[in-house]
Amino acid sequence: MRAATGTQFEITASTPSGTATATITEVAAGIRSYTLNGIDLVESFPADVQPPMGAGIVLVPWPNRIRDGVWTQNGVRRQLALTEPARSNAIHGLLRFAPYRLVSRTAQSVTLSAPVFPQAGYPFQLDTEVTYELTDNGLSVTHTLYNAGATAAPVAVGAHPYLKIGDVPTGDLLLRVAADTHIDVDDRLNPVGESPVNRTAFDLRAGVRVAELDLDDGFGAVQVVGGRGEHSLTAPDGRSLTLWGDESMRYVQVFTPRTFPARNGDGPAAPGQAVAIEPMTAPADAFNSSAGLHWLVPGDTWIVRWGIRHAGFSD
Repeated sequence: MRAATGTQFEITASTPSGTATATITEVAAGIRSYTLNGIDLVESFPADVQPPMGAGIVLVPWPNRIRDGVWTQNGVRRQLALTEPARSNAIHGLLRFAPYRLVSRTAQSVTLSAPVFPQAGYPFQLDTEVTYELTDNGLSVTHTLYNAGATAAPVAVGAHPYLKIGDVPTGDLLLRVAADTHIDVDDRLNPVGESPVNRTAFDLRAGVRVAELDLDDGFGAVQVVGGRGEHSLTAPDGRSLTLWGDESMRYVQVFTPRTFPARNGDGPAAPGQAVAIEPMTAPADAFNSSAGLHWLVPGDTWIVRWGIRHAGFSD
C-alpha cells in the first residue's frame, strides 16, 4: 500500500554527537522524523497518516493565513480556495498536499522539487526546491524559489516543525522566542495589529515553560544576530534545540496544541501537548498587508534558509 505521505526519503549522518537520521516525505516535502542516537528531536508520525496538525510540512507560497482567501493586486480581486473553512481562511500555501519530485540525493541530504502552476487566486508560476541536509550539529534546510512565469509573483516561505527532546515531557521544556513584537489577531486568527511584547504574557525572550503556554500566535521583529534569528527549547538536564532562520525569517509562529497525537517511541499515539516553532518570512495575511512579502520577478531566484541545531547531546 502506498504511504499517505508518498515515498519516504531517509537520510543519515555520523556526527560528533552520534548518529543522526531524518525521514523526508514526498508529499509536502515534510519532516516526518528526525532523531539523534534514536532520540526524537521532532514529533514523528506514521507514514500511513497525513501529517497531524501540519507537522513538518513546507509552507509555500505563503505561510499562515490569508483572510477570506482574498487579496487584491493592482485593483484586481484574487480569490484563493478556503483551505481553513472553519475560519474562512486560506492557510499554509499551495503545496501542502502536493507530491514533490526527487532532484538529488546523498547519504546525508535530499533535494526535492515541486511546481506551483497558475490557479484560482494565484495566477503565477513558480519552480520550488527544498534541500534537507544533516550536519555535524543539526539539520539544515534550504528553500529555492524561481519565478518561471511572465509577471512578478508575491511569495513567502515558512515551515511547520514540532520540536521535542526525546521522552522529556514537552510541558517541561523551556521555550525562548527571540522576537520583540506580537501579531495581534481577531477570533479567526487574522492580524489586526502588532504590539511590543514588553511587559506582556507574550514576552518569551527570557524563556517560559511550555506547560504555561496556550498559543497559536505570530511574532515579529525577530532579533537577527550574525545573520540569524534563533529560538530555542531547553530540557531540565541542559539539552537544547535551537531553531534558526536566516535574515529573511523575520517572523515566527508558535503553536502549543494540547491535543497533538504525540508518540512515545513505537507506542500508540495519545493526545498531549506539542510545540511548533514555525519560521516564516512573512506573517499571516501578508498578501494584504505586504509585511515581509517578497515580489519575485520573472527569471529570478530567491533562497531562504533555516534549520534545527542540537546541543548538550553526547554519543
